[in-house]
Amino acid sequence: MSKLPAGLEDFLTTSGWGDASIDPIPGDASFRRYFRLLKPDGSQGMLMHAPPPHEDPAPFLKVAEWLSQHGLRAPQIFAENASLGWVLTEDFGIDRMRDWLDDNPSGEVAAYEAAIDAMIALHGLPPGPFDPYDLPTYQREVGLFAEWYCPAMGLDVDVDSYHSAWSDALAPLLKRQSPGVTVLRDYHAENIMLLGDPMAGAPQGLIDFQDALVGHRAYDLVSLLQDARRDVSIALEAAMLSRYIERANPDGEFEADYARLGAQRNAKIVGIFTRLFKRDGKPRYLDLIPRVWQAMERDLQHPALAPVAQWFDHNIPDELRAASGGTIR
Repeated sequence: MSKLPAGLEDFLTTSGWGDASIDPIPGDASFRRYFRLLKPDGSQGMLMHAPPPHEDPAPFLKVAEWLSQHGLRAPQIFAENASLGWVLTEDFGIDRMRDWLDDNPSGEVAAYEAAIDAMIALHGLPPGPFDPYDLPTYQREVGLFAEWYCPAMGLDVDVDSYHSAWSDALAPLLKRQSPGVTVLRDYHAENIMLLGDPMAGAPQGLIDFQDALVGHRAYDLVSLLQDARRDVSIALEAAMLSRYIERANPDGEFEADYARLGAQRNAKIVGIFTRLFKRDGKPRYLDLIPRVWQAMERDLQHPALAPVAQWFDHNIPDELRAASGGTIR
C-alpha cells in the first residue's frame, strides 16, 4: 500500500468503496494513474488519480457528462473529488480495441467500421460546450516538432518560416470547421473499449477524452486511421475514409483537410514523443516515431500541404525522415 497515492484510501472510504481490492494499471504518457477496483460483492470500478497541479479532472467530468447526455458511451461517474484529483467510474473491462484485435485479427474491419459509425453519430450532434480548435492551438501543437524534435536531432531550423508554412496550409480548412463538431483528439484503438463483440454489433466505450475541443470533423478520423501505436494498412485507411465520406457526406475538400490534419497531428506527435524521452525519461515512445513519420510523409504528398512539404525539404535532411525517423539523442 505504500506505493499508492496519498489520500486514496480516504477517498474510497468516503465513496463507499473502502472494502474494494486495488489493482494498479500501468500508466500512460501523462501524470494520471489508474486503479481497477473490485468489491467483495463483485462490483467493479475504475479509479483515476489526476493529481493537481499537473492534472485537472474537471474537463474529463464535463466531457463525460456531455457524451452521456447525448447517447454516447462514456463511463458512468460513481464518485469524484476533482479538487484532489480523484474520479471513480464505471469499469469498461479489459478489451481495448487494440488488444482485442491482437487476439481477433479477423474482426479488424468490423471493429473499425463500428468506430467510424460511432464517430459519424458524434458528428451528427451539435458541437459541445468546449473551446475551439483554432489556428493558435494548431500552431502551438505543431510547434512541438520544432521545439523538441529538431534540437534533439541537432537541427537549427527556420522556425518562423515553419509556422508561416503551417498558416498557409491550414487556413483553408478553418472556415470548414465552423460551427464544427466535438473533437475527442485521442480517438484511436487504445482509447476505444469494446463492450462485447463488434462483429455482433456491440457498442464501444470511450475513454481519454478530457482534451475535447470543437473543431474539424477530419481530426478524429486521422487519429483513428493514422494511429501512432498500431499499424493500420493503407487499404484499411482508404476503406474507412470512404465509409465515412459516403455516410457523413462532408464537403468536397474533405480529403484535402484530412491530409492537412494528418500532417498537423503527426508533426505534433513526433514532438510529443521526443519530449516524453528528453524531458520525462520515457524512451519507449521513440520506437513509435518511424510509424508516425511514415504517415506524415504520405500526408505531405498531398498538394494541400505544399508549403509545409517545401519547408521539410529545405530543413529536414532525408536521412532523418520516413523509414527511420532519425535517432534521437
